Amino acid sequence: MLSALTNLAFVALALAGPQRPLLYAVVAADNLAAGFASAAFVAFLSSLTQVRFTAVQYAIFSSLMTLLPKALGGYSGAMVDALGYPGFFVLTAALGLPVLALVSGIARRVAQREQAHLASASPK
Repeated sequence: MLSALTNLAFVALALAGPQRPLLYAVVAADNLAAGFASAAFVAFLSSLTQVRFTAVQYAIFSSLMTLLPKALGGYSGAMVDALGYPGFFVLTAALGLPVLALVSGIARRVAQREQAHLASASPK
């Protein structure tokens, strides 16, 4: 959620014009949010790997993580030309909404799986 919100901070920066202190604040907030998101994603990927195949599985998962952003990143300049910076950053913030829905769904499934595992492991 923080990553999507920092994209809205870039909208404010684009509308405010050249203001160096605001630029510093927005870039710092964006880097902080990216750090939190990366740490959480690394922890999640690590939980998906099996001990015997950790290196291979982690390499595959982390490569898949960057596939879509790398593929779409080349078109960002054309998108900025078409939408302008405010429109572009609103679009990128909106792209965070499906991600939040996916994260929420995964969290529910993991919680259900843990409850089922605990229920099957408890003595009867």
